[in-house]
Amino acid sequence: MNGIFAENLRKLREERGLSQKQLGDQMFVNHSTIARWENGSRLPDASMIFRLSKCLGVGTNTLFQLAARSEEIPNIIMVDDSKVILSDGLAVLEEVIPDATITGFIWPLEAIEYAKMNRVELAVLDIEMGKSSGLELCRTLHEINPTTNVVFLTAYADYSLDAWKTEASGFLLKPLTTEGVKEQLKRLRYPFSMGSKDE
Repeated sequence: MNGIFAENLRKLREERGLSQKQLGDQMFVNHSTIARWENGSRLPDASMIFRLSKCLGVGTNTLFQLAARSEEIPNIIMVDDSKVILSDGLAVLEEVIPDATITGFIWPLEAIEYAKMNRVELAVLDIEMGKSSGLELCRTLHEINPTTNVVFLTAYADYSLDAWKTEASGFLLKPLTTEGVKEQLKRLRYPFSMGSKDE
């Protein structure tokens, strides 16, 4: 989860020829603490970053920036009134973007409340949801956050013209596939960190 910081810390330590134990000894912490920082399961607090800066000979600003980037876990939502399609789609999104926080909604109003409380980087929206419209939901989400990427998902290709009249980033036909999601991620209006050291 904290992959950016973890990978860079490991590289800095190895470049200086230090083992995890040696760095831990210099910082007066157990080597298991260093291991947790390097496997991404924990981030050091501010006082530890100042110590790391001295031990590794790097600027504190550099380490703080790496830590901040590691904490940028993207929020992704999917809204579809079919529980089956929603469940299958969430599994695809989790496979493609495993380090994101991915939340599904059947009711558009719940998605709107979530977006008011959380910055949403990507919203995958069904276009037709009973009495609700994904097109209207798109407009509402953009009122909340103009940089939310919206990708429409529908079983009807005829809706694509209406979808392109919005500020959407893309359009996918059901069912959601890993290949389709990966292609859409390359075309987002507002690219975002995928929260992974492998990106």
